[in-house]
Amino acid sequence: MNNIKVFVADDVNNDKLAPLREAGFEVIKETKLSPEELALRIKDADGVIVRSATKITADLMDKAEKLRVIGRAGVGVDNIDVKAATERGIVVMNAPDGNTITTAEHTIALLVSMARNVPQAHAKLQNGVWDKKSFVGVELNGKTLGLIGLGRIGKHVAKVAKGFGMKIFAFDPFVSPEQAKEFGFELGTLDEVFANADFLTIHTPVTDETRNIIGADAFSKMKQGVRIINCARGGLVDEAALLVAIENGTVAGAALDVFSTEPLDENSPLLKNDKIITTPHLGASTTEAQQGVALTVAEQMRDFLTSGELRNAVNAPSLAASELEAFQPFINLAEKLGRFQAQIMNESPISEVKLEFLGELSDKDASPVTRSFLAGLLKDVSARVNVVNAMHIAEERGIKITISYTQTKRTNADIRTIVSASNGEQTASGMVFANGEGRITEIGNFSIEAVPAGFMLLTKNQDVPGVIGKIGTLLGEASVNISRFYLGREAKGGEALAVIEVDSAIDEKVLEDLRNIEAVNIARQVKL
Repeated sequence: MNNIKVFVADDVNNDKLAPLREAGFEVIKETKLSPEELALRIKDADGVIVRSATKITADLMDKAEKLRVIGRAGVGVDNIDVKAATERGIVVMNAPDGNTITTAEHTIALLVSMARNVPQAHAKLQNGVWDKKSFVGVELNGKTLGLIGLGRIGKHVAKVAKGFGMKIFAFDPFVSPEQAKEFGFELGTLDEVFANADFLTIHTPVTDETRNIIGADAFSKMKQGVRIINCARGGLVDEAALLVAIENGTVAGAALDVFSTEPLDENSPLLKNDKIITTPHLGASTTEAQQGVALTVAEQMRDFLTSGELRNAVNAPSLAASELEAFQPFINLAEKLGRFQAQIMNESPISEVKLEFLGELSDKDASPVTRSFLAGLLKDVSARVNVVNAMHIAEERGIKITISYTQTKRTNADIRTIVSASNGEQTASGMVFANGEGRITEIGNFSIEAVPAGFMLLTKNQDVPGVIGKIGTLLGEASVNISRFYLGREAKGGEALAVIEVDSAIDEKVLEDLRNIEAVNIARQVKL
């Protein structure tokens, strides 16, 4: 593995990168590089690890010719162009659990500090002023904590806040009332949370839907004297609207760890308002968290680069080692079926793909198998097509994709694929046998059992005597050795199909001679 190179571009805990070194990877760490310097360093890197300081842009990816994976030692991936990575077939992975406790605890620290005016009182006392009257606080007990986002961090914040005697009123469209009841939370609409919160904290990513979610319209629906906390992402709170809401008395105080632009400008009005507590993006800044996220990303990157195991990938289905082992035969078979279909369709523009998963696959999320089929089908479209960007490339080319699951086990198929193009429709099915070997078991209306490997000749002919002999003679005269021969037919005297495995490629002249055999309708070469 000493030909695999991982470049670390930010200040990630060095000791916790040991899994990469122990795997034999070359690990190089250089921080605070300009984009131009970074482009030179990662030109031949297989993996790049960053925290939040370094931005990985589409332009940088284009200059990293070998790049296969980007690891974010933390939760958010705002500094990585995930769309560009997906288009280029580059995996983006993060460490979603590493910052849970530390960010939740920082949220609680700001919650308590804001309720009791701790930073303001400290600053005044540091200046020699003993002033109790200016810093009368409020109790948390009995107050309502409005919470937007009940992910890992949000749930932990709510759990701790309940210990203070706070009521939790939350908004999260992905959490059911039953789940909320189990945790002792009350769910409401976003407007209901705004209207009921004494304190409001937000724990969501920044998307087109959530950007400035706490803005002028939201403030207009809140209680007089509400207090706002944001330890999630800059851009969730409209900072200009917040200043207005503080000025008009709607907001009694705010505590911000993240900002729309970081580092925060030293002349920012946020720093000059004594009702706003600010910290320099410290949510993940604990020794334990920094060590944890570094180790998590190092282990995940090692496993991906050595075995293909995907954990915590944000742009591809994640598969743990046990899942990968179970899925691998189906993933391999699907890729072969995709390659087979692409060549059978004879380079015609594909308009639609239908995939049916049967038997064992019918009760699983078979998206990794789907992506593998598409990667095989579209391999000739782009040199970098893989399971990460195959779905994107299919959508880009306007290919309609339909997935279905059938619980009834068929005797001859685990995966059934139908590919439509301008020259017609082609069906090919496959099955994984007990020994883990995948075989093509159906082509069109023909039942067959062929191992999809190496060079294959597919022929269709009228089921009349002498055709197989003529095909064999032509191949023999061209010094093409037959290793396996599979034959199927619709009915006696009808049409027959043969899949012939050969040891070498067949010249186009020989293929043309095969097509000129009177009873042969199709003769096509496939390379798997």
